[in-house]
Amino acid sequence: MMLGWVQVVALLVAAQRLGELVYARRNESRLRDRGAVESGASHYPLFILLHGGWLLAIFLLVPADRAPSWPLLALFVLLQAGRIWVVATLGPYWTTRILSLPGAPLVRRGPYRWVRHPNYLIVTAEIAVLPLAFGAWWIALVFSIANALLLRHRIGVEQQALAGRG
Repeated sequence: MMLGWVQVVALLVAAQRLGELVYARRNESRLRDRGAVESGASHYPLFILLHGGWLLAIFLLVPADRAPSWPLLALFVLLQAGRIWVVATLGPYWTTRILSLPGAPLVRRGPYRWVRHPNYLIVTAEIAVLPLAFGAWWIALVFSIANALLLRHRIGVEQQALAGRG
């Protein structure tokens, strides 16, 4: 199989996400040791399927010879900077699960000064922008709808988990 820009980018994003999962697991373990409580564990596998399926669809369904839209690819890179900002701001509290540490104050610096859930905004944009950068509007549409449905539920769960902390 010949790898084109789309496959190389999808592999780079997959490597980034796997690195994030390693970091998240380490943070999860430390937070649980400090008494953190998980909410919404039952829907977590759906996010793994969504994000894995999104990358797999991009990798397998977009032709290898498809040239990227460089402005959209640049926007995706800019979104990665936002993603790193979110992870760096939360530091040891950043995980891919909803873990709440009783008594810990909510983070209100970095992008959290302006937006309650900046990571969800970034991920929503990523899910649309990356496939659109390669002309795969159908992948952007299908996974954006699925993401919106899952996020609607997840944000409610997270809001409830964080209620009372300030």
